[in-house]
Amino acid sequence: MKKTNFNKFLLLWLGEIVSAIGGGLTSFGLGVYIFQTTGSAGKMAIVTLIGFLPTLVLGMLAGVLADRYDRRLLMMLGDGLSALGVIYILVCMYTGKGSFVNICIGVFISAVFSSLLEPAYKATVSDLLTEDEFAKASGLVSLAGSVRYLASPIIAGLLLSIYDIKVLLIIDICTFVLTVITTFVVKKGIVAKEREVEEGILKSLSEGFEALKERRGVLMLILTSSLLTLFIGIFQILAEPIVLTFSDAKNLGITETVCACGMLVTSLIIGVKGFKKNYLKKLSLSLAVAGVFISLFGAWENLILISTFGFGFFSMMPIANTCLDYLVRTNIPTEIQGRVWGIIGFVSQIGYVIAYGLSGIMADGLAKYFGITVGRGSAIVVAVSGVMLIFVSVILFIPKSIRELEKNN
Repeated sequence: MKKTNFNKFLLLWLGEIVSAIGGGLTSFGLGVYIFQTTGSAGKMAIVTLIGFLPTLVLGMLAGVLADRYDRRLLMMLGDGLSALGVIYILVCMYTGKGSFVNICIGVFISAVFSSLLEPAYKATVSDLLTEDEFAKASGLVSLAGSVRYLASPIIAGLLLSIYDIKVLLIIDICTFVLTVITTFVVKKGIVAKEREVEEGILKSLSEGFEALKERRGVLMLILTSSLLTLFIGIFQILAEPIVLTFSDAKNLGITETVCACGMLVTSLIIGVKGFKKNYLKKLSLSLAVAGVFISLFGAWENLILISTFGFGFFSMMPIANTCLDYLVRTNIPTEIQGRVWGIIGFVSQIGYVIAYGLSGIMADGLAKYFGITVGRGSAIVVAVSGVMLIFVSVILFIPKSIRELEKNN
């Protein structure tokens, strides 16, 4: 029976919460700064895309590294060096060179090093915990991710009403230090496993692809999740223009925090109770309900209604993420999870690339074509994505290979 290290996981998890808050401050601040200075949802989306692409492209390589080297060391390097990009943006702001181009450069630098984190972190969870603890850990991981949307927006919104974006960047830089320290403490308590490294990187990636091909249900689930990320990405990009068109950064921060409380509630429930069965049914139902809430999110320029529908949407995300995580994690051998998570991250997140590349342009285009605000154009795109998400939730039950994933446990 595998020895549990749940206390070490909790320490690592606390470090990720700190990191998420800092990253959320920078993300919120840059989004507001760019929209207020350019008035374009497209440029907001471009910055998000630039921050996302390195993680997508380098994720598979990071997965191979996570299987070959000390996963905790990779996390420390990723967290520590990603601060360089934020520092670059801060210096540009102080020297009066905080242009759109320089912001893109800083975001890219930070994203390149951050790409080391995801596969190493997910594989470390498998290193630390027993299989019975996976679902509970997934709920807590979702909770850590929700902090980015729960605490960061309201903090950032309030700070921006008093100071400028530079304060947010300074706070983010400070959080990197604490995150590296917590990972170092966890690293000292775990002996890194010796791994064979004679094989080349391409061979390692090939083995990861073969592992997915042999598990057709997992592959189908990941391909389906790429559609999910497409619609979620559209929502993530266009939610801010919808609110900023008729309100300010302070109210946007409060609204985003209220919405993210939905993720907090369900993450806490999952973290305490976990899931035991019917993962596929829970996944499908949560996606369908989320689709309904997305469709209604931007229907009215009313902060109370927007907050209500946003709360409903975010409350479904931990359920969907936990079910996806469990079905994949329990069908892939632990010793190859690093490279497999890297490949999974690449395939499943292609939808984000499409969303970040096109959603802002579509919203700007609709606004220009119909003579409406960018916020109204964004609302139309978001509503359509919600309808499509409902459709995806239905087709999950069609492939037999997906339905059989739970039977293997």
